[in-house]
Amino acid sequence: MADILDLVDVQELRNEVQKKYRDVAEKPDGDYHFHTGRQHAIRLGYEKSILAQLPDAACQAFAGMANPFHWQTPRSGERVVDLGSGGGMDSFFAALCVGKEGRVIGIDMTPQMVERSRQLAKQLGFGNVEFREGFIEKAPVDDSWADVVISNGVFNLCPDKVGVCREVARILRPGGRMMIADMCIEKPIPESALRDIDLWTG
Repeated sequence: MADILDLVDVQELRNEVQKKYRDVAEKPDGDYHFHTGRQHAIRLGYEKSILAQLPDAACQAFAGMANPFHWQTPRSGERVVDLGSGGGMDSFFAALCVGKEGRVIGIDMTPQMVERSRQLAKQLGFGNVEFREGFIEKAPVDDSWADVVISNGVFNLCPDKVGVCREVARILRPGGRMMIADMCIEKPIPESALRDIDLWTG
């Protein structure tokens, strides 16, 4: 089978993903083919006592597919990187867990999502959270910076999954851990499906 990067127009895919999540950033209450918002996070099993500390504005543009904190939440004082931070809810959730002594960096390639998250961090007084624009395959984070890397439904939007995993290994300190929520399949995907950008984004 051909290499996946030879089958997918990476720039076209990025453009389509950015377009979709720009819409979510600007109209978080819009009608999408995926669920969004606080009630969606509750359905996914986010710890209610932590989620309750976040105002609705911090949860509105949440569009994750599962709960990366299902098995464990970050600990006080830890450093967390959120790959594909989107509307910022997972980053804010992690920030509450790590406290003022910890740090969280959210990375997202959609400018409107990054700007929305930055404005929310400022409005809500999250001084321990920073949002940076960038690709998760080449994240703007120093080597061995993070104790924890989280991601929620973003690996599946990136054709270079090996590249993403290399970045996770680079970003994590020795002994650090990765907590991701994403889709896994057990059967090979036909090349015709891999070439279909609509299937990647839909």
